[in-house]
Amino acid sequence: MADRPRTDRRPPGARPRPKAKRRSPLLVAGRTMACVTSLAVLGTCGFTWYAYTSLTNGLTTSSALSEIQKGAPPHLDNSVNLLLIGLDSRKDMNGNDLPGQFVQDELHAGSSSDVGGYNTNTLMVMHIPANGGQVTALSIPRDDWVQTVNADGKMHKIKEAYGIAKAAFEAKNASRGLSKPDMERQSRDAGRKATLATVQSFLGIPIDHFAEVNLKGFYDIAQAVGPVQVCLKAATKDPAMEGQGSGADFTKGLNTLNASQALSFVRQRHNLAGGDFDRTHRQQAFISSVIAKLKGDGVIGDLGKMQKLFDVVKQDVVIDDQWNVLDFAQQAPNLSGGHVEANTLPVAQLSKINGQDVNIVDPVQIKRIVQQLTGHDPAPADNAVTGGGVPSSAPAAPSTAPSSAPDPTAKLSGTVDVTNTSTVAHAADTEAKALAALGLTEGRTAQGPHQSRTTVTYGPGEKEAADQVAARYGVTATPGSTVKAGHIQLTLGGNFTPPDAPAAPAPAAPPAGASAGASAPAADPAAGLPMQGNAVKMGGIPCVD
Repeated sequence: MADRPRTDRRPPGARPRPKAKRRSPLLVAGRTMACVTSLAVLGTCGFTWYAYTSLTNGLTTSSALSEIQKGAPPHLDNSVNLLLIGLDSRKDMNGNDLPGQFVQDELHAGSSSDVGGYNTNTLMVMHIPANGGQVTALSIPRDDWVQTVNADGKMHKIKEAYGIAKAAFEAKNASRGLSKPDMERQSRDAGRKATLATVQSFLGIPIDHFAEVNLKGFYDIAQAVGPVQVCLKAATKDPAMEGQGSGADFTKGLNTLNASQALSFVRQRHNLAGGDFDRTHRQQAFISSVIAKLKGDGVIGDLGKMQKLFDVVKQDVVIDDQWNVLDFAQQAPNLSGGHVEANTLPVAQLSKINGQDVNIVDPVQIKRIVQQLTGHDPAPADNAVTGGGVPSSAPAAPSTAPSSAPDPTAKLSGTVDVTNTSTVAHAADTEAKALAALGLTEGRTAQGPHQSRTTVTYGPGEKEAADQVAARYGVTATPGSTVKAGHIQLTLGGNFTPPDAPAAPAPAAPPAGASAGASAPAADPAAGLPMQGNAVKMGGIPCVD
């Protein structure tokens, strides 16, 4: 079902409200800070404010989440994982182009509605623990090269899953006679499903709620919040010319930004040492600055002062239709205090595929990091191959894997044949023995002609085991017409790295100290984990590149 305005008087599934009950300042603060956190991530703001009757009418919701949750990994506790989606679209909710002059002069995003398409240039997961502890924010670099789900099932940049699925829906339903607004709403829901399913698969955790906004939404909300201070370690310029550049022009130290400048601040990637990674840290720092701004202005807990934000939220933000915000606000008090630490998930190396700049990532390592930070108990490390180039020093695999997802620690059955086309010597023998230790029968090993990527194919009766093997290498298993019954064919491609090799450095990683005072203390959950740059701690105005 496509997104739609919410006009009901209570959230779905909410308990009847006691009469004449006063609004709790803590609940109001919790909702406010949930909004603030999202605001900095390309304006994903205001999604928790429909709890009061005066705010429910007109809020736009989507059923995309409910349709992809059947295949989601199960929860191990009552924590909440919230996905914030920043959509790089120059269109309104009905698919109409934004005014070209506004896009060019205020958004500094070119004059063409096609620039950016429907890329999700910002993806951030907020993990809110069940015990009320520190909130963990994890940014996913937009160019991570991943297996998409509910798009076309192929490898793409993670930001492209939304647009691919949206375009496929439009092509498939072109003859249905849908109005332009209906086509836009339904095709965007297809895009959301693909993004949600792809993120769930990539991180190995369930997504419980989401909020989405586009460039105009960020601009409108930034205007409602008012001038925000940020801090930069050095002066920087990024002129907006012919659809390129963000229009950034900032001095070293504190800068006070209006809405247009705020958008430039969180979008700049040119003329920065860390490129996209510095931009991600900018977004995290902006969250912190907005928290400080609203707290300092006394906005938190003051419904009168928040009214402008309420109005904007109804225009520009889409949330999932399962969100019981009253319960959420009670569970997330640390959002209102700024007790949030933001990190960026690591990239193994930068590369080019089909002429595009991409981030090569280690899916197994990513899942281990995310599962450790979200409360999954890691199993002791062993000598088994974990595939995809996970270094032996990486966090161990979870001891309890989601029942609906492949379990990399499960005992397997069937015969595995391994062909090595990579440059790693003796890799076929090594991988075959490692997989045999997990229960597979060691079959034929061989050296083959080079292929760029690792693949897993299977014969009749071996889909389940093949899925388990594929998960260890970060790929998707497919049926093989030439593979015998009871056999699995693993072909190690050029992207294969042995698990005992050191992780490849990220050439474009930001320099150490990218966020003043942001290094994580030893007690932090992320301490010792291989993140992309330093953490950003919320609550103040951190200085970044």
